[in-house]
Parts: sequence; C-alpha cells; structure tokens
Amino acid sequence: MSLSGEVVEKEHRLPVRVYYEDTDFTGVVYHGAYVRFFERGRSDYLRCIGINHAALMEREATAFSVTQMTIAFRRAARIDDALLVRTRLPRTAGARLYFAQTITRSDEVIATAQVEAVCIDPSGRARRPPKALVDLVTPYLTGDVP
Repeated sequence: MSLSGEVVEKEHRLPVRVYYEDTDFTGVVYHGAYVRFFERGRSDYLRCIGINHAALMEREATAFSVTQMTIAFRRAARIDDALLVRTRLPRTAGARLYFAQTITRSDEVIATAQVEAVCIDPSGRARRPPKALVDLVTPYLTGDVP
C-alpha cells in the first residue's frame, strides 16, 4: 500500500493513526479531526485514480469545493488507534461529486460521512467537470445511494 492508500473494488482505503494533536484532553478524537481524516481520504482517493489537484487546476482551471457534509459519529476513537478511512464515489451529477465515507477501527464503524463536492473554476463558480476528469472517475462510480 502506498502513502496515498489503495483502491480495492472501487473503494479507496487509507490507514490513519490517531495522534495526540487529534485528541482532546481526555485522549478522545476531537470531532473536528474527523473532518481532516475524511478530507485526506477524498484527496488520496482522487490521487490514486489519477487526479492530481495541482495539475487539475493548472491544466483544466478546475478545483473542488465541499458544499455539504453530513457526519454521523458512532463510536469514540482514541489516541494511538489505527483507523481506516474508506471512500466511495457513488455518483456524479452535473458539477457535483457525491462521496460516501466511513472510518473504521478493525470492523467497528467509528464515523460515517456523506459529502457533496462541486467542481469550481478559479473564481469559485461551479462548472461542469472537464472530460478528462469524467473519464477518470467514471470507472469508479459505485452507483449505490450515498
């Protein structure tokens, strides 16, 4: 597995270790840290399927912006836990990409997230994804409901 994780059957898997900086004073993961874990999962997922954020902006004048995120916290993760961020891309619609994400510890679900991201141009306006981007994500669409 690379530093960016791996894609297995259309699902990206990224191992994440919980560090002191991710926790509150009791050693429990602070809720805001989960947002960072989910972001790393999405970014590395895209990297693994051939989408480089810097190159996308340079060549296609396109970036991503999260427009909606719903997180369900199921269990507490703690300092030193070894977690796995699992990311799927169920569907796209127009300028939007919909991600379904889960953080697990072994087989135990810690948190889930439903994320809507939109392709934007350098001025921040929504735009249809370039054909090259569509071509890269299409084989990884799972078709399930996020």
